[in-house]
Amino acid sequence: MERPLRLAVVTPRREVIRAEVDAVFFPGFHGEVGILPGHTAYLTLLGTGELRYTEGPRDRFIAVSGGFAEVQDDRVLLLADSAETPEEIDVEHALVEKKEAEALLKTTYGAELKAAQARLARAMTRIRVAEKNS
Repeated sequence: MERPLRLAVVTPRREVIRAEVDAVFFPGFHGEVGILPGHTAYLTLLGTGELRYTEGPRDRFIAVSGGFAEVQDDRVLLLADSAETPEEIDVEHALVEKKEAEALLKTTYGAELKAAQARLARAMTRIRVAEKNS
């Protein structure tokens, strides 16, 4: 059976995935966005979190952060600042990043605090997505 949605996830450095899928769920700027076949045209900022897409009975995950998402004519294009599949994530490095971000949260304010919060969110997302591969 042919898949009804065409998904592409692209970063400034590479194409992470191009696949035909049944459904796509990603972190929008204001919360999770779900896309099914026939969805209306849509453009939004991409948040930090898990991209989940279904291929038949199986869910697959990618850690994404920042960028834009566009939906048009059963095509879902994510232009992400960063994106990693579970196999690509270095969990040890993500755990170090998490620990460093948590330490920064205790000592920073203002714009630096927001940067530390974003860093923590990225690290935690990478850890969650990597765990889904085990």
